[in-house]
Amino acid sequence: MARLSRFARLKALLPVSLTLLLTGLQPIGARAQVAGRNAQRPPAASRIGVWLTNSPSPLYYDPARIERAVNELAAAGFTTLYPNVWSRGTTFHRSRWAPMEPQLEKANPNLDPICRMTRAAQRRGMEVFPWFEYGLMEPATAEVVKRQPEWVLQRRDGSTGVAMHGTTMVWLNPAHPGVRERFIGLITEIVQRCGVDGIQLDDHFAWPVELGYDPYTRQLYRQATGQEPPANHTDRFWMRWRRQQLTDLLRELRASLRELDEQARRSGKGTGHPTWISLSPGPFRFAYNRWLQDWELWSVGSLVDDLVVQNYAYSVQGFARDLNQPALVKAREWGMPVEIGILAGFGGRTPDMATLTEKVRLAKGRGHGVIYFYWEGLWGEHAGREGAEFRQRAFRDLHRSLPRPTAAAGRR
Repeated sequence: MARLSRFARLKALLPVSLTLLLTGLQPIGARAQVAGRNAQRPPAASRIGVWLTNSPSPLYYDPARIERAVNELAAAGFTTLYPNVWSRGTTFHRSRWAPMEPQLEKANPNLDPICRMTRAAQRRGMEVFPWFEYGLMEPATAEVVKRQPEWVLQRRDGSTGVAMHGTTMVWLNPAHPGVRERFIGLITEIVQRCGVDGIQLDDHFAWPVELGYDPYTRQLYRQATGQEPPANHTDRFWMRWRRQQLTDLLRELRASLRELDEQARRSGKGTGHPTWISLSPGPFRFAYNRWLQDWELWSVGSLVDDLVVQNYAYSVQGFARDLNQPALVKAREWGMPVEIGILAGFGGRTPDMATLTEKVRLAKGRGHGVIYFYWEGLWGEHAGREGAEFRQRAFRDLHRSLPRPTAAAGRR
């Protein structure tokens, strides 16, 4: 019986082991693929971006405000926008997969802020990567959760709720075919409608490590291994198996986007370069152990094209220390474009411009681009004591003072 048990575990590990073996042989090939993609885009180190959201911000509900924001960002030297397109179980456009965000529906259901922002940005030579902030996470009260309760991941005790963002959230199962179809559908519809340059996933594209004891996942695991899932949710084999399901979903998304790119190429439409998958995870150890995000493997396996690693350390010393995390250093060695997510201001935390300038120069000195969180923290609602006028001018001057890397430097 023990021998059979070990055989079942070995059999289930084979796809994972083969993946690791193949990706272990891939760095040179991956570097070549990345270099080919980068040849069509500005080098990563030149990227200066910002996340934009509806909360807390009135940006998405007024066309004049959207145009003004894009104008101001272009004038301040920004190259890339990351607008949130999927939040709290709703979208910022008419979708076949989910309801429209209530405030937008009330303000103007035909406004279509993501497409409007994309057109305005691309006219000014900027790129747009819609940001699927909530990933596989949904409010416990969301329409899809009520309609498809079998899609929701569970703990061992049958509970599903995760306290986040001031409410109770649940996670949809990355291994379920219905969840996969819906998730990929949400992304591909915005790519097709708005002609964007890529999409971005973040730390909510995940499988929380304590979840996976729902009936569907248990059955899938039994079919693969002949065993019940271990009671210990941090069992390494159990973690790897679940991580592989998340990786398979990412692989499906990659294939769907390539198919859209090919359709656009044949029809003479599209942006003229591949639709990138950008990923914005937390530090690697935390991302893997808490969320089962193996972004090191995804990077070397060419499942993502670009990394924006969040580094929200408040002090300059802490920020500098987090730039040395091994997975981040390795990703850059492989030729993966890497940007650093920097806190510009949110709530009561708004670093002054002197601190932000030091952080930006540290990141740029390592060959990284920078992405700020978030729009209202630049010179908007969360501009802090320095005020909007001073900070807008300071960001513009900072960005103009940065050295311009060559394309060769960006490709490494």
